[in-house]
Amino acid sequence: MAKKNKNEKRISNIPQKVLESANVVTYREGMTVLDLANGLNKPVALVIKKLFLNGIVANQNQVIDRDACEVICLEFDCELKDEVVTDAIRFDEFVIDDKPEELVSRPPVVTIMGHVDHGKTTLLDTIRNSRVALGEAGGITQHIGAYQIKYEGQPITFIDTPGHAAFSEMRARGAKITDIVVLVVAADDGVMPQTEEAIEHAKAAKCPIIVAVNKIDKPAANPDRVMEELSRYGLIPEAWGGDTIFQPISALKGTGVKQLLESILLVAEMEELKANPNRLAIGTVIEAGMDKARGSYATFLVQNGTLKVGDFLVCGDIFAKVRTMEDDRHIKFQEALPSQAVMVTGLDGVPLAGDKFMVFSSEQQARKIADERKIRTKNKELEENKPKSIDDLFNTVDNKNKELNIIIKADAQGSAEALKGSFLKIDVPDVTLNIIRSNVGTISEDDINLASGSNALIIGFNVRPMPQVKASADAKKVQIRLYKVIYDAINDLTLALKGLLDPVYEEVETGYAEVRQTFKVSKVGTIAGCYVTEGYIQNNALIRLLRDGVVVYEGKLNTLRRFKDDVKEVKAGYECGLSIDGFNDIKVGDIIEASKMEEVNNG
Repeated sequence: MAKKNKNEKRISNIPQKVLESANVVTYREGMTVLDLANGLNKPVALVIKKLFLNGIVANQNQVIDRDACEVICLEFDCELKDEVVTDAIRFDEFVIDDKPEELVSRPPVVTIMGHVDHGKTTLLDTIRNSRVALGEAGGITQHIGAYQIKYEGQPITFIDTPGHAAFSEMRARGAKITDIVVLVVAADDGVMPQTEEAIEHAKAAKCPIIVAVNKIDKPAANPDRVMEELSRYGLIPEAWGGDTIFQPISALKGTGVKQLLESILLVAEMEELKANPNRLAIGTVIEAGMDKARGSYATFLVQNGTLKVGDFLVCGDIFAKVRTMEDDRHIKFQEALPSQAVMVTGLDGVPLAGDKFMVFSSEQQARKIADERKIRTKNKELEENKPKSIDDLFNTVDNKNKELNIIIKADAQGSAEALKGSFLKIDVPDVTLNIIRSNVGTISEDDINLASGSNALIIGFNVRPMPQVKASADAKKVQIRLYKVIYDAINDLTLALKGLLDPVYEEVETGYAEVRQTFKVSKVGTIAGCYVTEGYIQNNALIRLLRDGVVVYEGKLNTLRRFKDDVKEVKAGYECGLSIDGFNDIKVGDIIEASKMEEVNNG
């Protein structure tokens, strides 16, 4: 009789489903080497070794991309599968995968952007007022952050945001609401700073751009100059063989507005925008607030499904039962279809612009999910809120596309161009540098918004952010790295891309001591009897010996004592004895400046 395997009984008791999944590892965004080792049920040291043999140097806490995980799984004869988010609490992470036969065309969602005084508001007002001429109901409108018109029977939704700052802020919170950007440029003014910013925001959001060349009725209008200037930003007119639509308009007189609407519908048709109206609604908050009569309200942009009065939903971490829905003309609706924007009442609180919402089948389910999301939000707030380090930034780079977004701000155009040219020459396999902004001037709040929305790193050359801008960067976890030498910036970025960037250290002065006596001690050298005048002196501190204000020697403390005892630190107002490593020419009256190296977030 064959000898029974001692593990046979234990194995036979494991459910077949578990046995089948034993050779499957689930890949999750932000997976670390330790997570992979746990998934493989292998020692982390063995996984690190396998990574090293495949040319990847990593520690157990380092995030690795999907390709690296797949390589290691093959080494252990395991299958790697992507995580499918099914937890309803994480509904804002859901990827909706409707069947093609369930999808129908939906209206485009358009945002109008451009420089101040170039006619954005006038164009929005002209389009809104054109509804009367187009046969739609008129009347007094209310500001709800979005509205819809019909042109030739086809709806178009316009997002009436305060500008590209709000556009970027919503993208920073994960909201992808815009299908098309209309860039308004005055024909008599040309490309201005905010025009550049609008282009950068639209490109970062990967939205198609239609250029509306406004104020063509002005005597100084020069549309050809606008086309020439914008071509430098990659917006090549169709008339010149490019793929960007340029539409001359006069927003004030209404000239060319109908042709602009036709262009929007043409681009929308090319984009093949689709949604499934026969499902529970999901979408995004455009605006929200509190009203004495109505209570909490929010403008919802329905992005998929159909929203109905009486629906139970969760918005951010707020529960709502839809009580009423109306548009900017105070027209009430019983249901809202994809790409429709409606102001909704019945919310338990005021959500944030950019919050996702989702309708659930029952009140009990919606309330439970809202409560659990509130707990999750509180737990996040309790965590240490540290700004991103450059290592964290690289760990959150899109593992599929391997792109890193960079914003360059410099003191001179030559410096900005030199940095841009040098960065684009950095060649690291499988990683693409995407410079989304490069210009002259101090680091501004708009730079922070763009970086936050695009997960970008800001490189400053001979410029520094103002305190309020720095505070905003810290709050939004945007990292700023400042340089005075171009080579240092290039070297740091190259090393970071290779995963080899060392921490940034800064010398910090800790205190001063005055030499009042000296003693010669055999085998030790000169001992200085000192009085600490400011701060504190630490054992092994870095020191400078100052004599009449001149640095005589730089080095390191060898010993630090009080009376006969070695001590770690002596504070101001106390006496101490110290010796300097490798230096004995200490004189009465010399000043010892002590410092230490601290790791800093270079921003």
